[in-house]
Amino acid sequence: MLKTFTLGGVHPEENKFSSHKKIEVLPVPPVVTIPLSQHIGAPAKVLVNKGDRVKIGQVIAESGGFVSANIHSSVSGTVLKVEAFPDSTGYRRMSVQIQSEGDEWVDGVDLSTDLKKDFDFSSEEIIQKIIASGLVGLGGATFPSHVKLSIPQGKKAEYLIVNAVECEPYLTADHSLMLEKGEEIMVGTRIMMKALKVEKAIFGIENNKPDAIELMSRLAEREKGITVVALKVKYPQGGEKQLVQALINREVPSGALPIDVGVVAFNVGSIYAAYQAVQKNKPLIERVVTVTGKSVKNPSNFLTRIGTPVQALIDAVGGLPEDTGKVVNGGPMMGKAISSLDVPVVKGSSGILVIPDTEANRHETENCIRCSKCVSACPMGLEPYLLMSLAEREYFGRMETEKVMDCMECGSCSYTCPSSRPLLDYIRLGKGNVTQIIRARKN
Repeated sequence: MLKTFTLGGVHPEENKFSSHKKIEVLPVPPVVTIPLSQHIGAPAKVLVNKGDRVKIGQVIAESGGFVSANIHSSVSGTVLKVEAFPDSTGYRRMSVQIQSEGDEWVDGVDLSTDLKKDFDFSSEEIIQKIIASGLVGLGGATFPSHVKLSIPQGKKAEYLIVNAVECEPYLTADHSLMLEKGEEIMVGTRIMMKALKVEKAIFGIENNKPDAIELMSRLAEREKGITVVALKVKYPQGGEKQLVQALINREVPSGALPIDVGVVAFNVGSIYAAYQAVQKNKPLIERVVTVTGKSVKNPSNFLTRIGTPVQALIDAVGGLPEDTGKVVNGGPMMGKAISSLDVPVVKGSSGILVIPDTEANRHETENCIRCSKCVSACPMGLEPYLLMSLAEREYFGRMETEKVMDCMECGSCSYTCPSSRPLLDYIRLGKGNVTQIIRARKN
């Protein structure tokens, strides 16, 4: 029997149209716009000015604190502007806009495709290389990777979990990466095990990726302490707490992190980026992005430079379909609609989803019928109908008591609601206000 988590969850239509498309290298755009805040935590501090010449891989903004990450130029050329530009959220963020000229890299980066299996770095040296590379979680959360690798005093990591679930419908970037870079990912796993000083690593892969399971299992047979586990297809199994329970049957308590039960989890894309950072001295200047949708002519996976406008990705799959109703940054469950195709790809951009107008419009909101489907679907054991009601009435203190901060914003509640109530929208509103309350209390 396939493993999975026990509480809540749904199974949306998968629509993995690009699952067997090879990764294509997207041409370098004429201009990139690189935001200084592409991660959880403090924005990076800009180091360049208008008119400066930069190389690919050059640090253009340095980490703004412990929970922050370096930002590198993804092209070589001239800095056009250092000012605020809209990002995928619609807000204007301080960014560096660079005109691409030539293909000049910083010194020290190994640009060969040769597999480098051997390494002799200490845990501390690995973490320093991760810091230098600007690596963050590539599954969407964008948490700076060096913070996860820095285990707090009094805690101990026992397992490294490699999150290769990719449970969001439509998205196939992780799947394609495993099929094409499996050996590099195995080396990256050993590197992260060394950094964490653990002897056990577990890959979690959902059973709708049998080719990836077969390949990674075969590669893991050569490695000591690395295993691959096939999981039942169930959303949101890619959530860290759900994956920890599915793989090792440990429950992460409310308000706690996986490290509190001896686990550190990384997305498989982050593991590959760690291989590149440690073995190739290559900073995080590009990532694989799925561009897909039911009406898209050629759904594909692209290796894309950070800062590339979304328009370039849309053009690469045949243009925007005539029946487009919405373009989403991410998947259909947790992604958010973008208002312009000029916004840039960032480190957390796992996919661009084009939704037809027949599916883009929301149904009319009706009264709650007390069916409790949202409660049954919630993987965190919350009561979404209650949280929405509290948010409507601005009872934010009560929302904190009802553990709204445990919400992972997976959207399972809204997906199951027969009354089309905007449960997640109100929960997000409540979380924002509760976050402000908590910060004010600490100051």
